[in-house]
Amino acid sequence: MKALIVGANGQLGRALLASLPDDVEAAAHDIDTLDVTDARAVARAVEAERPDWIVNAAAYTAVDRAEADEPRARAINATAVGHLADAARAAGCRLAHVSTDFVFDGLAGMPYVPDAAPNPLSAYGRTKLAGERLAGGDALIVRTAWVYAPAGGNFVRTMLRLMRERDEVRVVADQIGTPTYAPNLAACLWTLIGQEASGIHHYTDAGAASWYDFAVAIQEEADARGLLETMVPVLPIATADYPTPATRPAFSVLACGATYAALGGPAPHWRVALRTMLDRVQADG
Repeated sequence: MKALIVGANGQLGRALLASLPDDVEAAAHDIDTLDVTDARAVARAVEAERPDWIVNAAAYTAVDRAEADEPRARAINATAVGHLADAARAAGCRLAHVSTDFVFDGLAGMPYVPDAAPNPLSAYGRTKLAGERLAGGDALIVRTAWVYAPAGGNFVRTMLRLMRERDEVRVVADQIGTPTYAPNLAACLWTLIGQEASGIHHYTDAGAASWYDFAVAIQEEADARGLLETMVPVLPIATADYPTPATRPAFSVLACGATYAALGGPAPHWRVALRTMLDRVQADG
């Protein structure tokens, strides 16, 4: 099988390439080699590579910036997905697309199943939902949340930096979701692709946490590995105390049971996955 990975230099793209199954050959593109907002460029790339699957790991993920830059966010998160879907159909191949928990408003108070009604609160969420719809019913769509990895811009790396630079760290405690380690998400995608899956699936690591819970765990696990010189106070705050341009869902835990069944078992708990990531950071020095 041949896969065309788009967004190959991002957290998920790198994880997809690092976990490539033995029976999969990959062609990798990022913005420097393929502008996914250019329909003709996408069509040419797909025609040249002739993949069995296009795996779209490209996204505009600057949630707050998207509020003032929604046209650009829409171009990448929605319009480009339509170009990839059109090219896949023209070439007779399949599209796997990654979406987000931000398509929900967070008001349900219980984990969101894949067919729950979406109601995004932000430009980012709106553009990602539009991308799902442009991907089409024949695509494999995997919604996920709070993705992090040893490299790239993410919450874990930001917390480690702030804990080294500041005397205290204040973190929102009333937004609940699930941290997800990029290599675990990549493994999920390769398994579902191997199963020729389609439709909307939910995948995160197991469990749930607030951003505050996640930050506390990051400090405890990083300190245990000697990645921090000292422990600083981590203080819980309310969303109202940390206003941002984008409104975020207060509770966006995804119901992943059906996906776990397809994978043959549950995902690792998010804290176990965090330890795995920090072990990697420690080993890399």
